[in-house]
Amino acid sequence: MSDDLNRQIFKEEAYDLLSELEGSLLELEDAPEDMDLVNRVFRALHTIKGSGSMFGFEDIAEFTHEVETVFDMVRSEELVISTDLLNLAFKARDHIQKMLDNADSEEVVDPEGMSAILLGLQQLSSGEGDEAAVSDEGVGEGEVHEDDATASEAPEDDSAKLPLKDFLIHVVVKDESGGDIACLEPLLDELAKIGELKIEAQPETGQAMEDGYVWDVRFATAKGAEDIRDIFLFTSVDLSVDVTAAEPEGEAGDSGKQAQPVATEPEEESTDEFEETPRIGELLVEEGAVQPEDIEDALKKQKPIGQILKESGKVDDEQLSKAVSRQAKAKEEQSMQKKKEAVSSIRVAAEKLDWLVDLVGELVIVQAQISQVVSERSDPVMTALSEELERLSDELRDSTLGIRMLPIGTTFSKFRRLVRDLSSELNKEIVLNTNGAETELDKTVIERLGDPLVHLLRNSIDHGIEIPHVREAAGKPAAGMILLSAEHSGGEVLIRITDDGQGMDPAAIRAKAVERGMISPDAELSDKELFKLIFEPGFSTAQKVTNVSGRGVGMDVVKRAIDSLRGIIDIDSRVGKGTTITIRLPLTLAIIDGLQVQVGNEFYVIPLSLVEECVELNRAEIEETEGGHTLLHLRGEIVPYIHLRDFFMVEGEQPSIEQIVITGVEGSRVGIVVDTVIGEHQTVIKSLSRVYKDVEGISGATIKGDGSIALILDVPSLVRRIVVDNA
Repeated sequence: MSDDLNRQIFKEEAYDLLSELEGSLLELEDAPEDMDLVNRVFRALHTIKGSGSMFGFEDIAEFTHEVETVFDMVRSEELVISTDLLNLAFKARDHIQKMLDNADSEEVVDPEGMSAILLGLQQLSSGEGDEAAVSDEGVGEGEVHEDDATASEAPEDDSAKLPLKDFLIHVVVKDESGGDIACLEPLLDELAKIGELKIEAQPETGQAMEDGYVWDVRFATAKGAEDIRDIFLFTSVDLSVDVTAAEPEGEAGDSGKQAQPVATEPEEESTDEFEETPRIGELLVEEGAVQPEDIEDALKKQKPIGQILKESGKVDDEQLSKAVSRQAKAKEEQSMQKKKEAVSSIRVAAEKLDWLVDLVGELVIVQAQISQVVSERSDPVMTALSEELERLSDELRDSTLGIRMLPIGTTFSKFRRLVRDLSSELNKEIVLNTNGAETELDKTVIERLGDPLVHLLRNSIDHGIEIPHVREAAGKPAAGMILLSAEHSGGEVLIRITDDGQGMDPAAIRAKAVERGMISPDAELSDKELFKLIFEPGFSTAQKVTNVSGRGVGMDVVKRAIDSLRGIIDIDSRVGKGTTITIRLPLTLAIIDGLQVQVGNEFYVIPLSLVEECVELNRAEIEETEGGHTLLHLRGEIVPYIHLRDFFMVEGEQPSIEQIVITGVEGSRVGIVVDTVIGEHQTVIKSLSRVYKDVEGISGATIKGDGSIALILDVPSLVRRIVVDNA
């Protein structure tokens, strides 16, 4: 049970690391000289490899190690970032995800693809690729690579490497792990790949100490102390590790003398997200107590800087004590910051969160029932308690829904890879910009929004953005631009996809619609109405079918998906200028504010975000067309409407005075005639069973305070019905 849980935790963390890896690779493509990005890529791969090996994902660990090795060469400046390397890295990232997806299967995942990736990496690391590694000194200078091994595994030409540095690794193995050296063999094997090691002391069962069994390992490598510590991060053995600089063998005055920690500047920059603790020498120079050359002389003596400077009379006890205090304070502040970051978030299973939201929904329903019962009585104590319960339930509801809110940027980041791959496939130059990535939306909405956005982006890339020479001939930059943005607007989120491509031609859409018999040749439709035709099943104006689009499927899927989210989609386009597609979505699908109405003995809820106004239905303002359609003259505007009583065939006598709720959907204003408008109602949405799933005009149900059911109207489908009936 514990092993299964650990494996699941690893998979979840690995998926997060793969997402981070993809983002870092995309950034690295724009800034190939940024070593911070290279380090981020390396650390993501290193963590996946180490954790995978710890939890039994040996195949993932072995494959990731090969990719990690190549990026380690980039860190060592033996290899440069190239298009070939990035393409292989993206393929490797996708292959690792496939291996994770099929981790419970014993089958080897895509062995041909894996072999091709490994071969490509080997060619790059050995200098056989099109863009071989070059050193800063010149092309090919000092480069010697073995054909059957990666360059990081003890290359024969030391001149291509940085100078070796000696370290002493002090390892304490706890009693529970046993003192046998076998428990350290996997770690020592990893060390051997980046340097030369020698075990200083090796009794038969280890040197028994109070804390456990102790091993001292002398290690020479071109890497830094952090790289050595990283190797010991991923092990199930309970041990503590101390890495210190050591004097090279043969240079120390006493060969048996243990190395002292040296307060020197690290050879490599730290890749931690926190700033390094200031060094004593830096602080003393900053205060003007010593000169930089004094620090350099002290470093050469391989002793703590503070001690050397004090012995030489450069600083006194007070100055040294002050610098040490400042250093200790900085370390404490950084430690506190790291602890704060470590506990800033926790991982919670989505199922638990969904269950919590369901419970809050039930609580809201019970609270409404209590409020209704209390309102029928004249007990001031119960009234006060009911009001307090309502306040607390409202706060709990808002807090719980806030937990489900995620920044939409988590979805935006996935599309950068899509744009990169498709633009390469279609030989187009496209830049994707994003705005409003911090805009928060319910996690369920975000999850279901992914596929529609993919379809819309693919259409913008294929149909919208022109190829470079066509754009240049039209006076545009060779590289096309797609802007993906999000913003809050009241209780909704607006998502826009804007491109500066060729735009949509209303005349071409009209011709295609007439050809397919969708509209009559003499039909008078506005541009917006023509644009809506592209959401019809099978409709496409593409001249040829490609792997990306042109089959007439996709946009109708987008429309259905947005409708299922109770959203609205709108298109604005100009020929030669570009297209903007706007999606309006509710913040959450769990609890909404609604307007409760009544028809006969039936109750309905209209989403409040779609309601513009409520007016009385004045018979004098009604116009009936030849086809029996009804129109309302509202302040000089003609508004079509539908009787909810007739649409749902509600029994009972029609009242003499009716109410009409004016709604705004997809740029159209339509009215819904009801008997009575009751008022605003906090609506906990309950899904309908499959029997009622396809009932037109209904999207769900809710439970009222008295325990009865009210149906939630699917306003977009009613609007489409009204528009079609009045066409």
